[in-house]
Amino acid sequence: MPYSVSLPFLFRPIALLDGTFNGLRNETTGIIYFRGVRFADPPVGNLRWKAPVVPPTKHLGTVSAVNFGNACIEASQSSIPPNTSEDCLFGNVFIPINTHVDDKLPVLVWFHGGGFQVGNTHNAPPEQIIQSSSKPLIFVSFEYRLGQFGFLGGSQVKENGALNAGLLDQRGALSWLQKYIHLFGGDNKQITIWGQSAGAGSTMFHLIANGGNNEGLFHAAMGDSPSLSFVPAFNEPYDEGIFEQFAEFAGCGNKGSGALECLRSASSQELTLGGSQVLTARPATLFVFAPILDGEFIGERPVEAFKAGRFAHVPVLFGSNSDEGANWSASLKDAAANTSMPNATETTVFNFLQGQWASITRGSVDTAIGIYPLEEFNNSFSLQGQQMYGEARYICSAAMITGTMFEAIGANAAYHYHYDNTHLGSDHGDELTAFFSPLPSNANKDDVALFKAIREYWTSFVTGGKPVSKIGVAWKAVNENTGSSRILLHPGSVEMEQMGSLSDRCSFWHSLDAEMQT
Repeated sequence: MPYSVSLPFLFRPIALLDGTFNGLRNETTGIIYFRGVRFADPPVGNLRWKAPVVPPTKHLGTVSAVNFGNACIEASQSSIPPNTSEDCLFGNVFIPINTHVDDKLPVLVWFHGGGFQVGNTHNAPPEQIIQSSSKPLIFVSFEYRLGQFGFLGGSQVKENGALNAGLLDQRGALSWLQKYIHLFGGDNKQITIWGQSAGAGSTMFHLIANGGNNEGLFHAAMGDSPSLSFVPAFNEPYDEGIFEQFAEFAGCGNKGSGALECLRSASSQELTLGGSQVLTARPATLFVFAPILDGEFIGERPVEAFKAGRFAHVPVLFGSNSDEGANWSASLKDAAANTSMPNATETTVFNFLQGQWASITRGSVDTAIGIYPLEEFNNSFSLQGQQMYGEARYICSAAMITGTMFEAIGANAAYHYHYDNTHLGSDHGDELTAFFSPLPSNANKDDVALFKAIREYWTSFVTGGKPVSKIGVAWKAVNENTGSSRILLHPGSVEMEQMGSLSDRCSFWHSLDAEMQT
């Protein structure tokens, strides 16, 4: 039920400059819920493909913050069902029920995954995280523009808008927190950003944005399976081609230099359908819309920035899963890039990888094939391709971030993990079961203990700067620039391990950063 009780407890509406928000108090979960809190003006009409306007300029009056706001339109949608909209810049703030306004609790910010094309905050419930933490914390999540709405490139967007609008939404959300989180009992000097997949890629991009100046918006960063995607320049043929293709599909293909103005006048439905048609037209690519080298906010690509030391020097916790690359290729509609097809060859592996990093050459993939010998993968091109993809995109990214952070700021700065669960699965995203999902029916006591330990490690990093578990082993910080050592999170066997030959394979992929545009 909505509530209104006087200070010092947060059993009351929260009055911001742009409105008063009534939340929900739940005695059973021990949490106060504020959902659907608008943090920016609706990014519609002339505000399409522009930086978010934070905080909202219109006073909203008294607002029920019991239910989630709209989710952002996904690139894969061909129509706009209820509860999705361009008007989607909402946040959610979840607070322990006995919080005082002046408690200055640490804050954990969640950016969802989904390849920068799909996803929302609605499937990241706060209960297990808040209830697992030995010290109180506030959990916050934000929507951000996706796909064609958040990551459209091209010179027209650069000249009369904002590239990487989705990342700027996240940045705007963090500035909103700086302004308002104290009213919820939080401390704006203790903000940790966290995400998985594209959400972890987001935290990586925030580390390198503005040449590494984080503007005091966060003091630590975490990432589960950070995505090292193809990062083309906004004015290269690749991104210009996507812009032109999208404009054509959205009904603005004959407008020339006026295409962006036309797109700003188009209906949400036309833009939604246009985006999904772009995806259909590129069946070898998993994620067409993604962060762009814009020359301003993202002034250089991740590998270059980390090699050069141009990133925010803050404590980090990043890691990955054993089978990150599994099943991706099998989802591709282009049979020539689908390594699960019975007639797959080395060329299929090349087509798969080139579909994700458009500038990779056949020569580099042939070299990779020698580093990943087919006989080591049961003569399966599917298994070979998935290992290459999983390491190049996710596994080696976590090693790079943690290793370079250790090199930059020394001991106890970086923590690296390896999630491996042969019982329940170690595919991309499987570790999120520990945070957001009901316990699987086939989980055993070792799985239960591992999930509990994981939640303790993550939340203690947020509240104390070091991952600690009452039931797990001591997690030692990274002590080499390769990302070693890292903790192995395996049911019944949590222990420290070295990177071994993986370091050499990661060095290979990162040596291709200029070619792959990573």
